[in-house]
Amino acid sequence: MKNSLDIQFVSDIMCPWCVVGLGNLNKAIAELEDKVDVNITFQPFELNPTMPAEGQGFQEHIIEKYGITKEQSDQNRAAIQERGKELDFDFNFNDESRMRNSFDAHRLLHWANLEGKQAELKAALFKAHFTHNQDVSDYAVLSKIAASVNLDPSAAKGVLESGQYKEEVKKLEQFWQQNGINSVPTVVVNNKYAITGGQPAESFKQALEEIMASESSSEE
Repeated sequence: MKNSLDIQFVSDIMCPWCVVGLGNLNKAIAELEDKVDVNITFQPFELNPTMPAEGQGFQEHIIEKYGITKEQSDQNRAAIQERGKELDFDFNFNDESRMRNSFDAHRLLHWANLEGKQAELKAALFKAHFTHNQDVSDYAVLSKIAASVNLDPSAAKGVLESGQYKEEVKKLEQFWQQNGINSVPTVVVNNKYAITGGQPAESFKQALEEIMASESSSEE
């Protein structure tokens, strides 16, 4: 009989390590598919909740926020790009790359979960932001991304323009922060176990196997 795991993937569209973490988590789950059924829900976290509408240049933002040099920033970006290549994901960092306000994208993801398309939209948002350098705070752009995963673009636009799910997303963000999550990605399993960071697939696999063993022994 298969185990069941409920996974809350707490992350931000703006976080490159969340792309790496999700890719490797999915790899680990694929390797365990004969042993476990997994349900993943994507939970909101904003790295930069006060980011203005026009956004900020990616490199300028990283240097300012983390107090590092341009050379260190370049090294970090190269490292992330290498990790992306391992997952067939293209981090297309260039002079046009900007950090954006991600709150509205989180609202759209909340709606997509109700529509059964959250994982598809999450992947499309990551690609739009990091590969195609699209403005994922722009409603027209977000509606097109929704359409690309077979969500109704006019319904998506309606959600965005009406301010729907603002309170729900804010409450969820507060909930995870109050529960001690202050960096992403954080993978919360069965509301009991937390795995933090963009871990390699093998680390995720080992952690999930340990959790399954622990859950099985506690049921006996």
